[in-house]
Amino acid sequence: MAPHLEASDALAAIDPVIARLHAEHGPVRFGRAPRVDERFETIARAIAHQQLATAAARTIWARTRAAVGAPFTPDAVLRTPIEDLRAAGLSRSKTEALVDLALHVEEGRVALERFGRMPDDEIVAELIAVRGIGVWTAQMFLINALHRLDVWPTGDLGVRVGYGRGWLGGATPTARELETLGERFAPHRTIAAVDCWRLANA
Repeated sequence: MAPHLEASDALAAIDPVIARLHAEHGPVRFGRAPRVDERFETIARAIAHQQLATAAARTIWARTRAAVGAPFTPDAVLRTPIEDLRAAGLSRSKTEALVDLALHVEEGRVALERFGRMPDDEIVAELIAVRGIGVWTAQMFLINALHRLDVWPTGDLGVRVGYGRGWLGGATPTARELETLGERFAPHRTIAAVDCWRLANA
């Protein structure tokens, strides 16, 4: 059995809320993880999508990819004129973040090829050293790209709202409160986080 399915079963066995969710919607499943050579583009896309509606983000990202060309690599980004990135629709701050990410990868300060063997906290530390990447973006990369099983994004409003609906009668906990509340789900907190998102969007 895949690790994420084992984790889903383990949490359902100890928590009735999660058991009900999995009975109704199935266990938590992950999509295809990006290949090592796709990780740079995955993070770059996350930067471009920050704080934008989905449709606008997709349009800007498509223009950015066209401006950079294929393959979408750190070297290709660094060779792309700044004015072309801005013309694609990236804000000044996002353009600076994308270029800074490319520099970090090129100089080995973000070791994408080693992420599969690195602990979560070390990956987060490398990523948040890049301009424009915060803890939340790093945690989403851990979940969606690396399929790490014990990520607990307490700063995510959806996770907080979902936890409140599922376990606290609708009262939304603070990020600090959620940190403690999530300890019982370790070492499978990613599964609980996904179930919180399900509850928040129900």
